[in-house]
Amino acid sequence: MSGAAVVTVEGLVVRRGQHTVLDGLDLEVGPGVTGLLGPSGCGKSTLLRALVGVQRTHGGSVTVLDHPAGAAAVRARVGYVTQAASVYDDLTVSENLRFFARVLDVPGDRVDRVLAEVDLADRAGDVVGRLSGGQRSRVSLAVALLRRPDGPADEAERRVMAGAIMGVLILTAQDTPLPEAAMDRALSILDSRLS
Repeated sequence: MSGAAVVTVEGLVVRRGQHTVLDGLDLEVGPGVTGLLGPSGCGKSTLLRALVGVQRTHGGSVTVLDHPAGAAAVRARVGYVTQAASVYDDLTVSENLRFFARVLDVPGDRVDRVLAEVDLADRAGDVVGRLSGGQRSRVSLAVALLRRPDGPADEAERRVMAGAIMGVLILTAQDTPLPEAAMDRALSILDSRLS
């Protein structure tokens, strides 16, 4: 596979019981915005978990920045936002970010920057449990962005503000189409394979 790939997946197999979720998946993802499309249950979230190294696999390999997915060398360089908000409902937006900044051992001054990036600076003192679903998701996104030392790094991040893997952004959708203008490329998973 090419040296320009930031993410390389070769022959990835993931099973849940007798069901094969991903069957020999091969792909390369380079810098930019990649849309990952497919119906519910096709393996989009499973693939993302494999990319961050938290998915049990049954074959194949996944490398991120020339290291095995989940390796210590890349953990500090990967941001991941799950489908569900992954913050504390009983803390304020700012308290959540300051807590995660300490856990991630990043400077506390990044909190204000990421709050502005996700358009929540005016909600910093609000308790997360009282926010809308979209706002709660943006708090989770802000946590993922804490690891980035600088603001939006390139055109892809300016076009779409979301979790990034060293300039690589993978968005997923099942029922709602992703805007074509936001993507450099689109991948579709169907029947456990890229199509």
